[in-house]
Amino acid sequence: MPGLVPLVEAAFAPLFDQLRPGAPALVRVSQRADYQVDGALPLAKALGRPPREVAEEVLAKAWEGDLAALCEKAEVAGPGFINLTVSAEAMAAQLAVLRPGASGLGAPRPDRTLRVVVDYGGPNAAKQMHVGHLRSSIIGDAIVRMLEAVGHEVVRENHIGDWGANFGMLVEHLVDLGEDRAAHELAMGDLEGFYQAARAAYEADPGFAERARARVVMLQSGEPGTMALWRSLVDASVNHFDQDFHRLGVKLSRDDVVGESYYNPMLDRVVSELSEAGLLVESDGALCVFPPGFANRDGAPLPLIVRNSAGGYTYAATDLAAVRDRTERLRADLVVYVVGLPQSQHLAMVFEVARMAGWLTRGEQLVHVGFGNVLGPDGKMFRTRQGGTVKLSELLAEAEERARSVVVGRTGGTAQDLAGDVDEVVRAVGTGAIKYADLSTDRVRDYRFDWDRMLSLDGNTAPYIQYAHARVLSIFRRAGEATRLAERSGDFLPPADPEERELAKALLSFGEAFADAVDGFAPHKLCGYLFDLASQFTRFYEKCPVLNAPAADLVRSRLALCAATGAVLATGLDLLGIQAPERM
Repeated sequence: MPGLVPLVEAAFAPLFDQLRPGAPALVRVSQRADYQVDGALPLAKALGRPPREVAEEVLAKAWEGDLAALCEKAEVAGPGFINLTVSAEAMAAQLAVLRPGASGLGAPRPDRTLRVVVDYGGPNAAKQMHVGHLRSSIIGDAIVRMLEAVGHEVVRENHIGDWGANFGMLVEHLVDLGEDRAAHELAMGDLEGFYQAARAAYEADPGFAERARARVVMLQSGEPGTMALWRSLVDASVNHFDQDFHRLGVKLSRDDVVGESYYNPMLDRVVSELSEAGLLVESDGALCVFPPGFANRDGAPLPLIVRNSAGGYTYAATDLAAVRDRTERLRADLVVYVVGLPQSQHLAMVFEVARMAGWLTRGEQLVHVGFGNVLGPDGKMFRTRQGGTVKLSELLAEAEERARSVVVGRTGGTAQDLAGDVDEVVRAVGTGAIKYADLSTDRVRDYRFDWDRMLSLDGNTAPYIQYAHARVLSIFRRAGEATRLAERSGDFLPPADPEERELAKALLSFGEAFADAVDGFAPHKLCGYLFDLASQFTRFYEKCPVLNAPAADLVRSRLALCAATGAVLATGLDLLGIQAPERM
């Protein structure tokens, strides 16, 4: 609840600061009261004092610090918990910040705004996006939205794979097709078919393979004709990526593409600086860095190979160049890598080498936001019935098809039921279901892709939360002119009914839930909060008449609660990159 936590933390501060300056007071929502303060127990243990004694001292100090203005009851319980019951009047006063249009809806702002680079997306040119790209794209997008919402300056980077030996094969296949046919095939969007045809020619035709290897040399030397063909292939790929990102509602565009090729001119400098720092070691003809603390299965030091024995630069060199560019040119304070968990060790080694090289001179932070895999209902990697990888475009098309049966089935299928735009609602529900199913899972865990669960109007799903939002708006459509009343901050009465009080308490928890999600790069925490809020609103809606409340001021107050609920649900869904339809 806004205002409550600072008062409690201020009361704890003199004791906590004896041990660890700035330590939190551990305030959380409680079933026994409105909030429970747990800080006295660990503090008492560290101080060697009885927990209840510490709790009583803190409570007395907090009461002197205006806690009495917020709480109608405060007591020490059990071994040293502090239970707080907020007054209904204080709840009504603080609900005013949750009016539609109110700045931030109670979300806290950071003490210092940062320049943040977020690396997410990352598909490979000349290949279609598939379900494996889903998590990086939507987790990264949610993190970008949350960071921007609290005031940080965010630079989005889609680090695509657009360089390497494979492109000799692909460019040569373009040449064999001829300009007109190649342009047609790329425009049709079957990137996977194009790649497979090139691979088949490379493996079956020794002459083609030889030309492809020669083409790699021309590409690396910057031969103009080869570079033009390569650029046409990358451009066609980016066009198709844009379509999928737009359909998915992800904030990535052509302007955000920074491919591996961008870093090629920087690789010599990377090796030079590592050499000057005395970090490079030649091992079996390769140039390596051995960051401390990393070992292979046999316990031997593990190398980060920067240049292989054939003289070619590695992905590690490219990733080191990216760190250098992001901290030097972009002046990033924080770089967030939204990359699968299998890359954890690689990125940890890259980060350590960047520190060893002295590239992090301003206290820059490099953070790996890892994630698990998308599994099918059988618990195995999610694939098509034929065993192939599921294309993202096909996944989104199926989501809309399945969502249509849910939406149209519920409304009876008339366009009037959905304000004349069934397709828009179907897209919002289908795409939202996919994104929420992913985001509501702790990102480090694998999760099972289950259409029936994802599109259910019951349980912890996007359609359930979207429906709660649509239900709020349906109340205001029935209220007519009364919608204006909810815009007045004075319309909130002290919540008297238990369900009113619980809804108010849930609304006032938005700021803390959002802060937890931002601080931990944890969209699932915001998802959990929105589900709890939608569930509490459903209980309120079933128990507390709104338009038929017994008194006019109670009608206005409950309309204001509904308006605040709608505003928080819409804001929370938007932070996750999910639309909130007006009707469902």
